[in-house]
Amino acid sequence: MAVNENQETQAAEEVREETAAESVQETAPETAETVQDSALETLRGELDAAKAQAEEYLSLAQHVQADFDNFRKRNASVRAEAYADGQRNVAGAMLGVLDNLERALESAMEDSPLKSGVDLTLKQMRDAYTKLGVTEINRVGEKFDPNLENAVMQGTADEGAPGTVCQVLQKGYSMNGTVIRHAMVKVVADN
Repeated sequence: MAVNENQETQAAEEVREETAAESVQETAPETAETVQDSALETLRGELDAAKAQAEEYLSLAQHVQADFDNFRKRNASVRAEAYADGQRNVAGAMLGVLDNLERALESAMEDSPLKSGVDLTLKQMRDAYTKLGVTEINRVGEKFDPNLENAVMQGTADEGAPGTVCQVLQKGYSMNGTVIRHAMVKVVADN
């Protein structure tokens, strides 16, 4: 009987092992699917986080690029304006030289080498001013404009129409539409 009990015990153990194997086989596919689903969800979450971060970095890069473009445009504008201001300052500083060359030409004797030399120098100076866009403000006979002229004397009614410029005492100049020196003028008085 002992052999019989051993055989029964072995048979019972074999049945238990088969039952356990069957239950493992039945639960293993469910566990594998659950693990795969869990891993897939984890990967999807990581992918979504990576996409969000990539979009954030792209947005940041676009903002930095736009800021740099704006800086470059602003810088170019400021640089151009500073250059134009410098040109106006130099042109304004040299107007005294131009005035003196004109006076020297007026006072020089006819047919003297000095007069021809001053005349050539004055011509070069005027050509340089023309290239820079400097023009003379000469508005004799026109209505007085305080934006272009400074009235320093008052004329009589027989010198012209009331409120008009009758004489230019010192020439004024503008450069590309900006006055670099106002003309000093004599204006006919309004009655």
